[in-house]
Amino acid sequence: MLESFLPGVGHGRRVLTHCCAGMLAAGSIALLPVAPAATAAPTVVAEGSCPAVRVGTEVPFAVPLLDWSENVGFDGAGNLWVARSYRNEVQRYDSAGRLTASVAVAFPGAVRLGPDGLMYVNSGDTPTSVLTGSSIVRFDPAAADPRAETFAPGRGMVNGSAFDADGFLYVTDSLSGVIRIRPDGSTDDAWSERSRIFQANGIVVVGRDLYVGVMTSPGGQILRVPIDDPSARTVAAQLNPDVVPAFPDDLAVGPDGRFYVATALGRLARVDPNTGVSCTVYSGQPMTSVAVAPDGDLLVGTESGDLLRVHLS
Repeated sequence: MLESFLPGVGHGRRVLTHCCAGMLAAGSIALLPVAPAATAAPTVVAEGSCPAVRVGTEVPFAVPLLDWSENVGFDGAGNLWVARSYRNEVQRYDSAGRLTASVAVAFPGAVRLGPDGLMYVNSGDTPTSVLTGSSIVRFDPAAADPRAETFAPGRGMVNGSAFDADGFLYVTDSLSGVIRIRPDGSTDDAWSERSRIFQANGIVVVGRDLYVGVMTSPGGQILRVPIDDPSARTVAAQLNPDVVPAFPDDLAVGPDGRFYVATALGRLARVDPNTGVSCTVYSGQPMTSVAVAPDGDLLVGTESGDLLRVHLS
């Protein structure tokens, strides 16, 4: 259990934590909830060549590890949705940080707003999904009692996801690569076979290109994958060019057009997609995910379960 909080272990450590936390989520081990810590006052942080940012705790965790926030996303009304993998649910928070709803999803991964206004969630973001199966589910975020229904099958350990302008959904599978799903829920197998990337994790769409973070790659690679020719991928950036592991977990395109990458080592990096140059925005606890809020701030998920708000200068 403690291994999930050790920096430098990488995405592979989740084989252990998913196993142990699965027992916690199933109720095999009793946990006494603790009172959430008081919201930390915003701090000003400056790292490297990045400008200073203000960082505060948007929503504190209640139970460490059990509240692991695997992914975050916003619906069309501006509500925040958080994938709590070990609670087997996706939780909704309003603008004041109050929990307002939850949807049962087994080991949820990426949670994304679709072009139809529904929320799409990867179900089965755990190594055991290789045996038990995984899927992509969806639900109406505005429903009084939202319920998830299956949209498409997964392949293995489904993780990140992103929509393109044509409504195709791209899902990263940590074992097999990027899966392309048509708007009708069918899988484009021919395309997907040409985009095999081991340990593919976070993914964003920019025009006719996908940018994919590779968790265990040397130097922390962000790959550029052309949608029209997924086999012609190239390295767009390395978070640590000296080949020191960086463990990029998730990424988002900021209001400035740059990539913001959350890493398992506790680094929030900013990457210029045109030059590949990166700098450190913030350093803290191990991070799992990042999304852009309606007001332009970044919301960052963490392994402890804290949700951080990062106000860019």
